[in-house]
Amino acid sequence: MIDAVKLDISEVAGNFPAFRVALVVADALVIPAARPPMLEAFVEETAARVARDLAGIELADVAELRAWRQAYRAFGVKKTSYRSSGERLLKNIQRGAGLPQVNALVDACNAISAFYRMPVGADDLDRVTPPLSFRYARPTDTFIALGDAAATPDPPQAGEVVYADAEKCLCRRWNWYQDGRSAIASHTTRAVLTVQTLADNDSELQQASSHLAELIAEFSGGGPRWAIACAAAPLVAVSTT
Repeated sequence: MIDAVKLDISEVAGNFPAFRVALVVADALVIPAARPPMLEAFVEETAARVARDLAGIELADVAELRAWRQAYRAFGVKKTSYRSSGERLLKNIQRGAGLPQVNALVDACNAISAFYRMPVGADDLDRVTPPLSFRYARPTDTFIALGDAAATPDPPQAGEVVYADAEKCLCRRWNWYQDGRSAIASHTTRAVLTVQTLADNDSELQQASSHLAELIAEFSGGGPRWAIACAAAPLVAVSTT
C-alpha cells in the first residue's frame, strides 16, 4: 500500500498559471446509507442560497464560471455542451432541480462545489493508481464515462486537459466528466478528492478544502488531510495514513 498520494500539475500550470488544486485524502471512511441531518441541512441550505444568488443571472456573467469557459476554449473546447462540473451543478440549481443525491460523500463534494463555485472531484483511492496529474491527453489514454452501462471507450482528444492516474483518465476535459472505473461507491473506505479553482486566491481554496475535510470527518470518520498545488509548487504529496 502506498504511503502518500502525489499530484503533479506542472504540465498545465505553465499555460494556466492561476490554476490551483487542493488534493484531499480521506481514509477510514464509513459512508452512511443516508445523508446525516447535518449534511442534509447543508445541502438544502446551499441549494437555496445558490438559487437565490443566481436568480435572473446569466451563468456566463459569473466570474468563476467564465474563467473555466475561457480555459476550456484555450485547449480547443468550443461546444457549449462541454462545461465544467461546477457549472453543471449551478445550472441545475438555477433551473430548480437542486443538488443530486448519490451518496453522502459525493453529495458533500457537490454541495461544497456549489457553495464555493469550485469544481470538486472524488475518486475511490483503492481504484486509482497514483501518481495523479492534471496534464494534456496522450494517445494511450483511456476513458469510460461514468454511467455508461456498455463501457464504451471514449478516449480524450489531442490537446485536451485531463485528470489522470498512472493507468487511465479519471476525468475528461479537466473536470467535465468522470471515468466510471474509479467512482465513489457506498462501500468506499478511502477516497482522493480534488478542489479546483482558476481564481488567484489561496484563502478561498483553503477555506473550501478545510470545509470539505470537516464535513467528511463529521459524517464519515477518518481524518482527511490536504495540500494545495499551484504553479509555484506544482507537485504535492498527501499521506495516506
